[in-house]
Amino acid sequence: MAKKKGSALEQAGTPQAGMVGSTAMSLVQMLLQSGIDGRGPLESAEEVAEQALASEGSVEAAVSKVASSHMRLAAAEGFVTGLGGFVMLPVALPANVAGFYLLATRQSAAIAHLRGYDLDDQRIRSAVLLSLVGSEGDQILQTAGAAVPGGKMARAATSQLPGPALMIVNKAVGFRLLTQVSKRSLTRLGKAIPLAGGFIGAGLDALLIRSMAQHAEHEFPQQ
Repeated sequence: MAKKKGSALEQAGTPQAGMVGSTAMSLVQMLLQSGIDGRGPLESAEEVAEQALASEGSVEAAVSKVASSHMRLAAAEGFVTGLGGFVMLPVALPANVAGFYLLATRQSAAIAHLRGYDLDDQRIRSAVLLSLVGSEGDQILQTAGAAVPGGKMARAATSQLPGPALMIVNKAVGFRLLTQVSKRSLTRLGKAIPLAGGFIGAGLDALLIRSMAQHAEHEFPQQ
């Protein structure tokens, strides 16, 4: 019987990770620096959140606006064309896939900010990353030794994990996202089909980023 591969966290903690580990960390840094803090044409998560709040007048209405606007952006054809300068990884990622995860990161971070979380706190930044991998985020935290009360990763990351552990958790998220990137890149081969492929890809992206918004809303309850 083949030996079962270790978890993403276990892989992240091994020196054998090599180039894949470097790529995972580069992806994580791109998401933190561009997806949360903003860079170039991308506004920061805080800016997006504050604009939504000013427009809607209440936190929950602003959360809904952030989710709906990012769903439209994820579906829009050609959005990531202008993001080429952000994808600076040792192993190049498809620009459209990287652009999707930048959007998803900003969406989760904006929701966290609206709910009262400090995006300058490294633990909250890690929680934002964890929200991108759904239920697997709970598994990563539990493997790191943090209990996840009621599925609230932000609470677990904030209260239990020291800085060095958060770095390993971030890297584990990077590993998991790289795995998802491989799967998503294969599904995007359908976009080679004229018209139909583009509509299918746009629809799938919209549905996926909407489910990520719902997950972030659960993981970041009002402070």
